[in-house]
Amino acid sequence: MNIPIGHQAVMPYLMLEDAAGFIGFVKKVFDAEITHESMRDGIVGHCEAQIGGSTIMFSNSRDQWTPQTANMFVYVENADETYAKAVENGSQTVMPPDDQDYGRSCGVTDPFGNTWWITSVAAE
Repeated sequence: MNIPIGHQAVMPYLMLEDAAGFIGFVKKVFDAEITHESMRDGIVGHCEAQIGGSTIMFSNSRDQWTPQTANMFVYVENADETYAKAVENGSQTVMPPDDQDYGRSCGVTDPFGNTWWITSVAAE
């Protein structure tokens, strides 16, 4: 199987009411790199954002493609810092940062309807 560079076998594809706003959010909160961005009739078309080597695809929703959000689990260097950035950028708390068996974890719902489970693992 040939998979394009920067892609994985499974990637989320989000349909968002405000894809342009989502671009700003993922850049500010997750230091995402926008690796593809297109416009169609003045509306954000197909886009790709890389976070920690993983790709999220998304576009603006339209009549035939209604909004479709997701729950996403993301590993970060520091869950507390990323949580604070997410809240500063309009996210609502689902679960405040706390120590779990699998690492330091928290959850937020972003202003676009996606829920992010943010986790960092202590160095061994």
